[in-house]
Amino acid sequence: MSLIPARVRLARAVRFVPARRPSPPHRPQRGGGGGGGGGGGMLRRAAGVVLGATVTLMTLSGGLVQAAEGAPSNAAAIVLQDDRGQTVRLSGPPARIVSLLPSLTESVCALGACDRLVGVDDYSNWPPQAAALPRLGGLDTTQIERVVALRPDLVLLSRSSRAAVRLEALGLNVASFEPQSLDDVARVLERTARMLGLPDAPRRAQSLWHTLDAEVTQAAATLKPAQARQRLYVELASGPYAAGPSSFIGGLMERLGARNIVSAELGAYPRLNPETVLQAQPDRIVVGAYGAREMASRPGWSRLRALQQDAVCVFAADEMDVLVRPGPRLGDAARLLADCLAGRMAGLRGERVDARGDAAPDAGRRP
Repeated sequence: MSLIPARVRLARAVRFVPARRPSPPHRPQRGGGGGGGGGGGMLRRAAGVVLGATVTLMTLSGGLVQAAEGAPSNAAAIVLQDDRGQTVRLSGPPARIVSLLPSLTESVCALGACDRLVGVDDYSNWPPQAAALPRLGGLDTTQIERVVALRPDLVLLSRSSRAAVRLEALGLNVASFEPQSLDDVARVLERTARMLGLPDAPRRAQSLWHTLDAEVTQAAATLKPAQARQRLYVELASGPYAAGPSSFIGGLMERLGARNIVSAELGAYPRLNPETVLQAQPDRIVVGAYGAREMASRPGWSRLRALQQDAVCVFAADEMDVLVRPGPRLGDAARLLADCLAGRMAGLRGERVDARGDAAPDAGRRP
C-alpha cells in the first residue's frame, strides 16, 4: 500500500476531488430483512454463478480474439516487474490495452501506441483520441465486467488501485505503475515502452524523456533570478494536502529554482497543519479553482501576505490536470509553474499581473 493518502493518489493522477470517506466495516444488505431474505440470497447466489460463468467465457473468448488480432506468434515474450513487485508476463506485444490511470494513458499515446487503447478510466481526457474511448470507472469504481468484455491483452493501472487483484483473478494481465518523483517518471516511461513491446523501447523512452527534460529547462530559462527564488506553496487538495520536495511537482519546482515551503521530512504529499502554511508565509500560492474559494476563509489565513497581495495562481481544471499528472506533459506543467512564479497567472480576483505590475496580455494561454 502506498504511503500517499488515497485522496491525493487519486487527485494527483486525475483531478483533485473532495476527500473519500472510508466505507463502514459492515454494509446492510439490500432486501436482507424479513421473510424474503433467504430467497433473495438464493437469487443473488444464482446470479453470481451466471455472472462468473459469463466473465469466464468472455475471458476465454478474449484469448482467441487476442491471438487473432495481436502480435505475430513469433513475437518475443515480455517479462517485467511492475511497481507492486509483481512479475508481468506477456507472450508478445499487447494489441488491446486498457489504461485506468490518466498519466499512463497519456504515456501510451506519447509513445505512439494510442491506437492500441480500447478503454480508459473516467478521467483520461487527453489526448482527444483517448478521450473518445469507452469509460470504465475511477480508481475505486472500476467496472470489472466491462473491462473483461473489452478482451484486453494488458490492463495498466495505479499501484493503489483495488481492481488489480480482481482482474488478475479473472485471468487478465495487469501491470501497475505509479511514478512519484521526476526520476520515477523517466523510469515508468521506459517500463511502459518495454511493456508495449515497442521496437528499441529504451531508446524511444529516453528520447521522449530528453524532450521533456529540455522543455523543463526552457521553462526555467524564462524566469528572472528574483522570480525563480520565490517561496512556493502548491496545494493539491483541501486538508490541506501539498506537494512536497520529493514529489515530481516538487522536483519541477526545484528545477525552476523555486523554494518549496514544505519540509522534505514530511514526504511527497503531506497533509499540513494550516498553521504551518501561515508560519511559512509563501511568496506565491498555487491552488485549483475548487480550493481557491475556501482558502481565504480558513482560520488565520487572512494574514497570509500572498492572499493579501493576490499572489495566488488559480489553476483551471484542465491546467490542474496538466500539473498533477506525472507523464508526457511535464514540460507544460513546468511552463504553468513558471507562469505562476512570473506573475502571469490569474489570482483570486481574476486579474493576471506580471512581475512589473502590468496586465499580462497573453497570460490566458492553456497548454
